[in-house]
Amino acid sequence: MCPAGGAEQSGRGYDPVKLAEGLRAVVCQGLRRKYYRFRGGRWYGGIATADCVGCNLRCVFCWGWPARDAPRETGRLYTPQEVFENLKRIAERRGYTQVRVSGNEPTLCWEHLLNVIELIEGANLKFILETNGILIGSNKGYARDLSKFSGVHVRVSIKGASPEEFHLLTGAKPEAFELQLKALENLLNYGVPAHPAVMLSFSEARNVEDLKSRLASIDESLVSEFEEEYVFLYPHVVKQLRKAGIWPRVAYYPDGIPEELI
Repeated sequence: MCPAGGAEQSGRGYDPVKLAEGLRAVVCQGLRRKYYRFRGGRWYGGIATADCVGCNLRCVFCWGWPARDAPRETGRLYTPQEVFENLKRIAERRGYTQVRVSGNEPTLCWEHLLNVIELIEGANLKFILETNGILIGSNKGYARDLSKFSGVHVRVSIKGASPEEFHLLTGAKPEAFELQLKALENLLNYGVPAHPAVMLSFSEARNVEDLKSRLASIDESLVSEFEEEYVFLYPHVVKQLRKAGIWPRVAYYPDGIPEELI
């Protein structure tokens, strides 16, 4: 494994499950996890957010890549109690009923996350888990753990509409795309509310239709709750896209994001 959890290449891409293993030593310490920011925001009609450090995918469109690519130098370690208190304070001040962990991949420090959710549940707040789904897809025990909570909804962010698009956008091995779909299956099998949010900025129409057919084979609700996700062209995102030599078919600048995508 490369230093700081760097992506080790093998064949047609890195293994994001193995990359997660390397990153844990950098961003997790016992029940503490690294975060770089706490904030309020307009998403979901208003939500308190804790932005964590470290992700096991290397998406070319990622807005959180500065924290993703420098996990040793970014943020500091917080206990579950400290994360909860920061989120609760923001939610109370702004009148929010929802909180989340975002910025990078929340599932990397699993026991820490479960402790955060437990505290949030005790405060009667709703927790939205935004995840790439890789680890939930590779270990159904994650879905089982989440099933004990009543106030959790999981948004599985699917990178592209096919294995090849996934590989193009993340650099990971194409077959890891299947873990995102498996995550949705595992979650629904354990009765955990979940829906797919699919990055479509780079997708071909036929791949989107094929993906919807695959989702329907898992559960029809995944099609009816299919969320379209598009690239937001923040300056640092544009920098990454140009570096990768990839440009989206559909994208929006921050001051022109349609209301239905907020």
